[in-house]
Amino acid sequence: MPNHYLVITSWPDLDAARQQAQSWVQKKIAASVNILPLMDSIYHWNGEIRHGKEHKIFIKTSSACIDELRREIRAAHPYVIAEILCFEIDSGDPDYLDWIKLSTQ
Repeated sequence: MPNHYLVITSWPDLDAARQQAQSWVQKKIAASVNILPLMDSIYHWNGEIRHGKEHKIFIKTSSACIDELRREIRAAHPYVIAEILCFEIDSGDPDYLDWIKLSTQ
C-alpha cells in the first residue's frame, strides 16, 4: 500500500470548502488542503447537461487516513455523489512526504 495520497474533490461554496478544509487539517486526516478559485463545470446529471460553479480542492494525506477522509467528504458534501479521486503519491521530496506522514498522525 502506498504511504501518501493526493485526493481531489470539488465544492460549490468557498466558505463551506474552507470550513471543511480546516476541519480535515484539525482532525489530522489531511496534512494540507489547497482550494482553487471558482471554475466552470459542465457535466451530465439525470440525463441532462448541466453547468455549475465549483472550487477544486487538493488534499494531501497519508494511507492511514485515506478511508476516514473519504467518509468525511461523503458525509459533508452537498452533492448526492461527491467527486472523490484518490491518487497514490509514489515519489516526491522525501522531506515533504515525511511531513505529510507526521502531520496526519
